[in-house]
Amino acid sequence: MFDFIGIIIKGGPVMVPLLACSIISLAVVIERMIFWRRARSRGPVEELLQLVERREFTKATELGGKLDLPAARVLTAGLAHRNPALAKALEVAAQAEIPVLKKRLTILDTIITLAPLLGLLGTITGMISSFGIMSEAGLGQPHAVTGGVAEALIATAAGLLIAILSLIPYNYFSNRAERELEEIEYYGSRLELLLAEEGKSE
Repeated sequence: MFDFIGIIIKGGPVMVPLLACSIISLAVVIERMIFWRRARSRGPVEELLQLVERREFTKATELGGKLDLPAARVLTAGLAHRNPALAKALEVAAQAEIPVLKKRLTILDTIITLAPLLGLLGTITGMISSFGIMSEAGLGQPHAVTGGVAEALIATAAGLLIAILSLIPYNYFSNRAERELEEIEYYGSRLELLLAEEGKSE
């Protein structure tokens, strides 16, 4: 059976912060996955634009206020300030969504950098331990050195593994945030066109 606790113990003291990094990284990934699962819905945003097209602005604003979607919040802000500062209202609202879309990604970025460094620290402390044992026991007892070497290798492997497994979702969530901003810009442009057409028809 996979002895997880035994590996952590063999990895030395540096495994404690590495374990904390892995737990934090997993929590952030789960939270972001839930967020993006909710945010991917486009039906309500299309419904909001259809209400605008039918000039039902009150209903559109009410619907936008109920939706917990980045694009819907931006469009609702634009509708609330459509006269005379629609473009500026859309821009300000979109800027306000950037921290929401990129929330907690700094934590993942920090773990990606920190975990290999902690692994390297474990390597150094493990080798120091090995050389200390070697100086006391001499070269005639190689088995006495293996504990320190194991500590060094386990810590390095753990640090790299955590960094790699954090890097993949970090890149995905960063790209997803950029795509969401592009879609917000697209929906904002559609709203401007609909309101411009309304102005011409009046």
